[in-house]
Amino acid sequence: MTLDLSDVQLDALLKRLHLANTRRAWRELVRRAEQDEWSYRDFLALLVSEEIAHRQQTRLARMVRRAHFPFLKTIDDFNFTYQSTIRLSLLGSALAADFLTEGRCLIFSGKPGRGKTHLAVAIGYRAIQNGFDALFVTAAELIDDLSAAFRNGRLADALARYVHPALIVVDEVGYLTYGTDAANMLFHVVNDRHRKKRAMIFTTNKPLAAWGRVLHDDDLAHAIVDRILERGRVLTLDGPSLRTRHLGLDDPTSPEASHSPARISGIDRPEFPEPTAVPTLVLRRTCLGRRRASTSPNFKQPGRRFDCWPTVSSRDLRGRVRPGTVSSSSGLTSAGTISGTKARVDSSQTASTFASSN
Repeated sequence: MTLDLSDVQLDALLKRLHLANTRRAWRELVRRAEQDEWSYRDFLALLVSEEIAHRQQTRLARMVRRAHFPFLKTIDDFNFTYQSTIRLSLLGSALAADFLTEGRCLIFSGKPGRGKTHLAVAIGYRAIQNGFDALFVTAAELIDDLSAAFRNGRLADALARYVHPALIVVDEVGYLTYGTDAANMLFHVVNDRHRKKRAMIFTTNKPLAAWGRVLHDDDLAHAIVDRILERGRVLTLDGPSLRTRHLGLDDPTSPEASHSPARISGIDRPEFPEPTAVPTLVLRRTCLGRRRASTSPNFKQPGRRFDCWPTVSSRDLRGRVRPGTVSSSSGLTSAGTISGTKARVDSSQTASTFASSN
């Protein structure tokens, strides 16, 4: 029995079966099968395998978009070299399918920049690869969303988004300030997922004992942590911050941590360093006559001028010049510094100043 179908008719049949990848690939596979003399079985096996691989890839991309990961990282991308408290072997169970089917939980704790979110995203991505769905959300976003839904009378509908996924990643618990109903909103999610044995991952920079202060309710915070840790554990990340590791800020023995100036974009030293020397004030010569001593009878005569002004530091002027004796044009600032080239000083004050310099 032979079927005389044109290419257009065959494409239509594949479209009705929703075999999108087969519609695109069958012509090339037929050409290769005729050229290499494949058997019918080998041709059919390859055609079906190509379709399944394409569907898996499409599903993976779709589930990653729905998970709303802030970035896509895998466990292979994480550098365990800088960690002394956590190793890949400790995360082996979290990367397996049993972590989802048994509803286990994890809390990644540590200072900012240690890789808590990286590991949480990597476990979430592995869950999607294992055939489960996942959702990534910050604690502030979850609490704000549920609080708004509660005020609008649709809390049950909003909860479904956070309870349904096989895995939820709640990031940055304790980073921001929450409303007074934060503990109530988070408890709804944790309690419902705990009863249904749905896996949860939390990242936080606060110790668990401080969650009561963060969520504004010690009792509910204790209940939340109690449910999480019944089938979970806490993993603390140490080591330097992965974001500022190049600055050496977390190494107390590094000279760069305490003595070197701040660097921007990896520049070793400032390209245009600021002057650090304290400038002295040099007053210019203002007349041609001889300088008179303070005891001279002509010293206080109107119109009498000095032949030169001695070099005086800004510290000397702050200690010897009375407030208001320097005109505003001389540029005396609130810090006691003087800018410009000339300063007019009251004659009675300069008499005592220059007598001592002689």
